[in-house]
Amino acid sequence: MTYRAPVKDMLFVMKELAGIDAVASLPGFEEAGLETAAAVLDECAKLNQDVIAPLNWTGDQQPSSFKDGVVTTTPGFKAAFRQFADGGWQGLHHPEGFGGQGLPKLIHAACIEMLNSANLSFALCPLLTDGAIEALLTAGSEALQAAYLPKMIAGQWTGTMNLTEPQAGSDLAAVRSRAEPQPDGSYKLFGTKIYITYGEHDMAENIVHLVLARVSGAPEGVKGISLFVCPKFMVNADGSLGARNDVHCVSIEHKLGIKASPTAVLQYGDHGGAVGYLIGQENRGLEYMFVMMNAARYAVGVQGIAVAERAYQKAVGYARDRVQSRPVDGSMNAAAPIIHHPDVKRMLMTMRAYTEGCRAMALVAAAAQDAAHAHPDAAVREQNQAFYEFMVPLIKGYSTEMSLEVTSLGVQVHGGMGFIEETGAAQYYRDAKILTIYEGTTAIQANDLIGRKTARDGGATARAIAGQIEATEAAMAVRSSDASQAMRKRLKAARVAFLDVVVFIARGMAKGSTGSPNAVFAGSVPYLMLAGNLISGWQMARALMVAEDKLALGEEADFMRAKINTARFYGDHLLSKAPGLRDSIVDGAAGTVDMAVEAF
Repeated sequence: MTYRAPVKDMLFVMKELAGIDAVASLPGFEEAGLETAAAVLDECAKLNQDVIAPLNWTGDQQPSSFKDGVVTTTPGFKAAFRQFADGGWQGLHHPEGFGGQGLPKLIHAACIEMLNSANLSFALCPLLTDGAIEALLTAGSEALQAAYLPKMIAGQWTGTMNLTEPQAGSDLAAVRSRAEPQPDGSYKLFGTKIYITYGEHDMAENIVHLVLARVSGAPEGVKGISLFVCPKFMVNADGSLGARNDVHCVSIEHKLGIKASPTAVLQYGDHGGAVGYLIGQENRGLEYMFVMMNAARYAVGVQGIAVAERAYQKAVGYARDRVQSRPVDGSMNAAAPIIHHPDVKRMLMTMRAYTEGCRAMALVAAAAQDAAHAHPDAAVREQNQAFYEFMVPLIKGYSTEMSLEVTSLGVQVHGGMGFIEETGAAQYYRDAKILTIYEGTTAIQANDLIGRKTARDGGATARAIAGQIEATEAAMAVRSSDASQAMRKRLKAARVAFLDVVVFIARGMAKGSTGSPNAVFAGSVPYLMLAGNLISGWQMARALMVAEDKLALGEEADFMRAKINTARFYGDHLLSKAPGLRDSIVDGAAGTVDMAVEAF
């Protein structure tokens, strides 16, 4: 089945939940209202449906290859990337001053969902380039920005993020790559970096590596890490490319999924030192890299939504065509397409509800970041920034864990045929697994949610969000429909469960508390899943009310009925899990932490 971008649902969320009209009222975004969004999404859908999506299966069967230091990407990728770049898609939300289009993150987020649904492996190259651009915009000097940003934003050059080393993993305090200052102000870089997405490829003229390394004499730990720009080819004063830099790909990984995306091992400095240029100040590299990493974490969450959407579409297509068994209610006298069977509908509804809920959460968060950057009122900017920062680990963690369940259900809907590679359902399952791992595992996102986003302010941000959810419950309370009342009941129970956990965390992590940090962090991932479920369910509750109102006016009746049904399913089948998660966190720590290590 071919991919069809869910443009109608995206525009519904952008207009009714994320508030694109409010975004378009912000300085700099005046031309970025619903009409612009619809036009951009329509063109983006055409590119992804017609050009990039057909390469997804090809990439899985003919992955990128490595020979004699050269990486050759999947047939068709290079030409597709040129169409992507020539269309201006790499620069969609980047500043106009460097050649971008300056559109809000809200519009860009919908576009990157399409790109990742079409072809997850292909989309990773623009994703990392976006992150590198953000880091240079944040901390790069004017000279570095002028030298690199225009061509990166134009898609002529791509970018990478070089954090991980063989001995370090996620513990960046253990980074050993070193940087030696040179008389001309540059540095020579030495070391090995692993898991570098698109660290070597043939789709662009140059690759701009952003590299974490230690300057000689720097403090130990994360406080002694600096960030450098290190291009594959040196850049001359006139912007032309010069000699090959001393950074080389020595191998690429053989992976469970995303096989077309080359994951490189890069060696720096084997022939005298790779030339690099300091970004910002020495020893502040991790701070700058987190700008890139947060952008990537949000984008990876959207990848989870994207692959879930693709798996859902494929499962629906199969369920409509696959004929097997009579319906249990006797409504048909012969074998029927399996989409008529209740459990198949349950699986499809689970896939649909998860995907729509997470899409709404991600797009609402994107609009908050737009306001955090552009709103003229400092207090409003601060409020939106706090909301967005709370959302990032949820979008990354919950949406990617969700994608595993959805893509697994996609295989299940296909039955035995789902286990056969030729049907294509298994590719989405395999591709989705990496999403819970890279850019920080789910546990790392959960630790961030507890430590930085909940405990640090004593749960103030979490309680403020719960207050907004309670206001939605109040709005539903005056409605007479069964769907609204059912959703309100589930939403309230989930919110109360969430607040119980927030109190548990705040008390357990408070200075002088007699609580155990191990007990708090034993429930970190369940807390993330509870919070992500609640926020997604909240957005579905809001969507339900909008859909009921529009249905009463006779607007797009089929779409609105489906939205109401999906929202109610979310409440009854997904939000209903929240109280159980609460119990496992608040009451269940002993079962995890009390087991002696020797007993495993």
